[in-house]
Amino acid sequence: MTYQFHPSSGSALADRVVVLTGGALGVGASLVRLLHASGAHVFFGDVLDEPGSALAQELSANSKTHVKYIHCDVTSYDQNLALFDEALKTCGRIDHAVANAGLGEQGRTFDPEMTLESVREEPKKAMNVVDVCLKGPLYFGNIASVYLRQGEGGSDRSLTLVSSVAGFREDPGLNVYVPAKHGVLGMMRVLREHLIQPPFKIRTNAISPWMTKTRLTANLDATWEKAGLPANTAEDVAKVILGVMADGKVNGGTMYIEGGRAWNVEAGLMALKPQWIGEKQNSDLDKGTTLMGGGEHWTEGKR
Repeated sequence: MTYQFHPSSGSALADRVVVLTGGALGVGASLVRLLHASGAHVFFGDVLDEPGSALAQELSANSKTHVKYIHCDVTSYDQNLALFDEALKTCGRIDHAVANAGLGEQGRTFDPEMTLESVREEPKKAMNVVDVCLKGPLYFGNIASVYLRQGEGGSDRSLTLVSSVAGFREDPGLNVYVPAKHGVLGMMRVLREHLIQPPFKIRTNAISPWMTKTRLTANLDATWEKAGLPANTAEDVAKVILGVMADGKVNGGTMYIEGGRAWNVEAGLMALKPQWIGEKQNSDLDKGTTLMGGGEHWTEGKR
């Protein structure tokens, strides 16, 4: 059985209000353009002010919908709030939110050449990856969970988290990026049943692209092409994100994207769980998870 995901057009997003981060360049900028073409109101943040402002100015010219750029460092809780505040103040509701901002591997960790002296230096540059790729989505998602419940109910609402193929497999050498992107999938998994509860049923999904041709991979493009391996364009990934938002039904999915095609690998993983863990173990695990709840009562009265 295959779980290929065929993204629909963005027609269902006409007049919807979308907030996203990392929208100035790459996948984010392609998504902003697709959303605008679909008739959505778009409020996007980034730290790259020049291309972000230029994109908003270009799309806003003679536009019937709102397209606004707001400076947003996703590691700042207040700046995430400001992005959502602008959208809510302008449109009175927010329908979809996309945590797209990311950062590639920085610095060196787990280096075999480290010594008892060099290991004393805190790897601050490397930890920036955790801040942008995991703390950022956690901040964004926490705020989105409230702002997506404002305004009149009844319309489709969704939170989409951009992870990576590195979120569900190993990529040796990406020693901080891989754990951070695994964390994004963990975040989706804990929210997919929590946020889908009425009256505002917020769908939560993750996006896990493989090699995507952006400025971050420019030095790899020629080698990749020579090897004959499939690669995504930024627009390929943006179309899948758009499709997940427009779908209106998919919840708790992880869309692996390669060569512009997408598969919901989370659906396959969950469907096969009784096989790889065992029928009884699967049943016991589900029952125990329900009993454990959110953990707030584990030590109640035991201190």
